Amino acid sequence: MKKNLKILAIETSCDETSVAVIEDGRNVLSNVISSQISTHRVFGGVVPEIASRMHLESINHIIKASLEDAGLNFSDIDVVACTKGPGLIGALLVGISSAKALSLALDIPLVGVNHMEGHICANYLVHKDLEPPFGGLVVSGGHTYLVNVKDYNDIEIIGRTKDDAAGECFDKIARALGLPYPGGPEIDKRAKLGNKNAIDFPRPLIDDNSYDFSYSGLKTAVLNYLNQKNQKNKEIDINDVAASFQEAVLDVLVIKSIRMIKEYNMKKFIISGGVAANTSLKEKLQKECDKLGIELFYPTNIFCTDNAAMIGSAAYYNYINGKVSELDLKVYPNLELNE
Repeated sequence: MKKNLKILAIETSCDETSVAVIEDGRNVLSNVISSQISTHRVFGGVVPEIASRMHLESINHIIKASLEDAGLNFSDIDVVACTKGPGLIGALLVGISSAKALSLALDIPLVGVNHMEGHICANYLVHKDLEPPFGGLVVSGGHTYLVNVKDYNDIEIIGRTKDDAAGECFDKIARALGLPYPGGPEIDKRAKLGNKNAIDFPRPLIDDNSYDFSYSGLKTAVLNYLNQKNQKNKEIDINDVAASFQEAVLDVLVIKSIRMIKEYNMKKFIISGGVAANTSLKEKLQKECDKLGIELFYPTNIFCTDNAAMIGSAAYYNYINGKVSELDLKVYPNLELNE
């Protein structure tokens, strides 16, 4: 396998247009991200049609900027990669079409990447010596997984959400509290100012024997609490609600993670995905891992949220294991982690 293999990766699964150049799966030569947050904030969440159009407007500029940041030309690129799913179908189509065009024009291989696999690989960009096997909690706006990463391309799903993902729940409760989009960071900030024991919200599936998650019931409980307060014209302490809600979410994530670590006799554990940027989650899990002598890894915040660098890392391990895509590659908006 060629040394210094350079992959140009494109990520357009939701509301970030990102292009990165990654060398040998670990070294970030550039990682340009154009965020649409300010546009979608007006609507309280991502509007798919607007997201697709904004990707289309910016993708060529972001590709150019990423190459310039890396100090490279198209002729220096060995492989082009893109997110094939999961995500918004229109947004994904922009990235995958751009990647196909580059693959054809430059006559270089194309690699379609599972976005959730990318989140796991984000840890390789920060922790250069991290290698499988390890356990992991992948928690984002659309998905919540507990995984056993046996090898770079061998990921076993141990548990998953049965309904709402943790990140989606954060955003919806933040909106109900009148907090701006994206809701996760806002809840995290408000929770530090509130009493996490003020309101006893439910912890769904915390005591069952499975590793699955369910957050729809918790979301409903918080919304009912807010409605009852409003109907009685009683004051709502947003900080207390944020703290109590967040504690309920994190309790389930941490307890199930630690139970899996013990049962599978894991020595290393990673967190990834947008919710991995939550400071309280990292603190709670770090405390429990320290008790067990478990090494805990998580990316820096820039690699927790959607970015092309993590897609480039995942593409590298796919490519060296012979997983190359054809030019008829399709988008898969509902793609599961191990598909």
